[in-house]
Amino acid sequence: MTLKREGELGYGQEEKKERVMIKVITGHKVREGADIQPVLLKLRSHAMQYPGYVSAENLLGEKDRSIVILISTWEKAEDWRLWEKSKIRAELYQQAETLLEEKPKVTIYRMAPVQRWV
Repeated sequence: MTLKREGELGYGQEEKKERVMIKVITGHKVREGADIQPVLLKLRSHAMQYPGYVSAENLLGEKDRSIVILISTWEKAEDWRLWEKSKIRAELYQQAETLLEEKPKVTIYRMAPVQRWV
């Protein structure tokens, strides 16, 4: 195997069709005294049933505990989009509206290796 680095022929080029996993980061600003954890657990439980779901984790702000981040990993963006448009996800976020100060902010990142073995 040879390691291709930035600047070398083939770096960043797809020689064959590769599956590119994505990370979806959803930020929530939770109202004071509200407990969003049950909703997040339901979201994760249902998302696990969707094709392409890999994993998820919840993070709480160290300084501001009202900031709750949900990071989910999906095999491909199309899988995430199916979940994002699902009826159950919409229903769960509708239930969460009273717990949140604002609508969740969603950002999608494509996982990209720094180095590639060929």
